[in-house]
Amino acid sequence: MRKVLAVPGGVLAGLVGVAALATPGSAALWSEVMVSKNVSCFADHYHYGSSSGMPSKKAATAEAIASWAGFVAWEYGDEYGNWRIAASKQVDCSGSGSSWSCQVSARPCHKVR
Repeated sequence: MRKVLAVPGGVLAGLVGVAALATPGSAALWSEVMVSKNVSCFADHYHYGSSSGMPSKKAATAEAIASWAGFVAWEYGDEYGNWRIAASKQVDCSGSGSSWSCQVSARPCHKVR
């Protein structure tokens, strides 16, 4: 779905996928779908987080999730940065001993009031 935003001096069309123009609160750029009675998620827009050099798989997973949540909250607002309610979550970790790395992805969601 494409959105058109009016801005002073003209119109910027087709902003979907233009990260440089994203600002906090820019969730309106993406289509959302209800996934439960009170949770709405981006329909097909994913965000990613990562970690590396962590002492355990558990620490690497937590760091990657924190990376995902921090960026999502910055870009769309705190209500979207909740990993617990994110949709289509994927976690991929590798490592051994004291060096673990993880990559995570998910569609940001928020509770509907």
